[in-house]
Amino acid sequence: MSDYQKDNGKEKQMDIFQGEYDERMAGIMELLHIGTNFDILHRQMVIGGRRASMFVIDGFLKGEVSEKVLEFFYSIKEEEMPQDYNGFIDKFAPYADILTIDTQEKFIQFLLSGMSCFLIEGYRNVLALDFRDYPSRSVEEPDKDKVLRGSRDGFIESLVPNAALIRRRIRDVNLIFEIFNVGKSSKTDVSVVYMKDRIKPSALKEVRNRIQNLQTDALTMNKESLSELFFPRSWCNPFPRFKYSERPDTTAACLLEGSIVILVDNSPAAMILPTSLFSILEDANEYYFPPITGTYLRLTRMLTSIIAIYITPIFLLLLQNPQWVPKQLDFILIKDPINVPPVIQLLILEFAIDGLKMASINTPNMLTTPLSIVAGIVFGDYTVSSGWFNAEIMLYMSFVAVANYTQSNMELGYAIKFFRIICLILTASSGLVGFTVGSILLLVALLFNPVMAGRGYLYPLLPFDGRQLLKRFFRVSLPYNEKQGRN
Repeated sequence: MSDYQKDNGKEKQMDIFQGEYDERMAGIMELLHIGTNFDILHRQMVIGGRRASMFVIDGFLKGEVSEKVLEFFYSIKEEEMPQDYNGFIDKFAPYADILTIDTQEKFIQFLLSGMSCFLIEGYRNVLALDFRDYPSRSVEEPDKDKVLRGSRDGFIESLVPNAALIRRRIRDVNLIFEIFNVGKSSKTDVSVVYMKDRIKPSALKEVRNRIQNLQTDALTMNKESLSELFFPRSWCNPFPRFKYSERPDTTAACLLEGSIVILVDNSPAAMILPTSLFSILEDANEYYFPPITGTYLRLTRMLTSIIAIYITPIFLLLLQNPQWVPKQLDFILIKDPINVPPVIQLLILEFAIDGLKMASINTPNMLTTPLSIVAGIVFGDYTVSSGWFNAEIMLYMSFVAVANYTQSNMELGYAIKFFRIICLILTASSGLVGFTVGSILLLVALLFNPVMAGRGYLYPLLPFDGRQLLKRFFRVSLPYNEKQGRN
C-alpha cells in the first residue's frame, strides 16, 4: 500500500500535508475514497496559473454562492497570484468566511461538516470556504409545545438557525455559544449556551468537563444519547433529568434566568439545566397570560399530575376496603357484577392506551379520524356491555389518559405512568401496606434522581427555599435580579 506505512505493527495513514502537490492529491483521494463516495465532489481547476482542487460534500453545497466565487478565482491572473496563502486570503478572499487548515484531522472535520476545501499548488495549508447550506425544514411551531398566545416559531434540526433564533431574542454581548465535537465517528456539534454575566461559574465548569470527557463513538440519538452519557448508571429512574424545550422563547427566558442550554446538531430540542421537577412542570402558556391566569394554569397542571398518579390506586384500595367509603360517596363503588378483577382491568387499559397512542402515530392521516371513531366505540360501549370492563374503571382510566396531555414533557408523563402501575400492583397484592410502599418508592425516585449542576431534583422544596418555592406555585411578574440569576 503506497499511502500507508507500518508503525509499531499498526497501519498509519500518511499525512496529506507532507510532500508535493501530486503526492498530497493522491493522499486525499485515498483518504476520502474519491470514486467510491458519490456525494464527495472533486473538481480540478487552475487558479492564477497554479493547479488547484476543490473537495466538497454535494448535499451541503450552496450552488449560487460557490459559482460566483469560482468565477472570480478563474479570473485571477498568474502575475497576480501571491506567494503564500495569507496573501491570497487578504487579496482575493477577504469577504468570505474562510479558514486555513494545517492538520489532517481539521481537514476531515471541516470537509465532512460541509465546508468547501481548496488545495492550491505551492500552498501548504488547505483553504476552507463556508458555502454550506444544510437541508432543513422551515421554522414552525412545535407540535408538542404549542401556545394559545405568543410566537409561533420553533427550533429545527440545524444548529446555526437555532442559535440565530436565540440571538434574535437576546441581543447581548454576554450571550456565549461554545462549540464542542462529541463522538469519535459522528463528531456531532454540541453547543453550550449561557449568559456570561449571569451563569454560576462552577456549574459551567462542570458541564464543560463532562462534555469534554465523554467517550463515545457517536450520538446516534442526539440529545437522548448525550443525556444517557451524562448519567450512565441511572437508567432505572424514569424521571427526566433535563428540561427540554423546542421553543426559542422558553429557551431565551431560561438563559436570562441564569440557566445553561445545550444544543445538539440534528435535534430540534434544547436541553436546559440545572433543572428540577418544578421547572419541568412549567409551561410557556403560563407566561402568555396575566399572572392570575398563569397561576391557575400552573396549579391545575400540578394537581392533575398528582391525581393522575393516585386516582386508580386509591380507587382500587377503596374497592378492597368498602367500609372506608362514607355513605355520601357510595356511588364511587362498583355496583355491577365484576367478571374480571379490577386490577387486571386497570392494567389492561394502561397497556391499551399506549397501544392506541402508538397506533395513532403510525396511522396514515387520511385514516386517523375513522379509526379513532372505531376505537372509541369498541373501547367504550362494547367493552362495558360485554362484561370485560366496568363503567367506573373506564371512567377513571379515561381521566388518566387525558391527564397525560396536561404537561408537555413526555418523559414525565411516562414516569407518572410507571409509578402508577407499580402502586397498582403493590396495592392489589398488599393493600394499604403496598400502597404505602409504592408511595415511598415514588418519593425515593424523586429524591435520588441525579441532576447536573443543580441543588437537587426537588429544589426549592429540598433544600427548602421559601421565596423560590412560592414562585414555583404562583406565577408572578418580577423584575430580573442579577444576583438571583447567578444563583
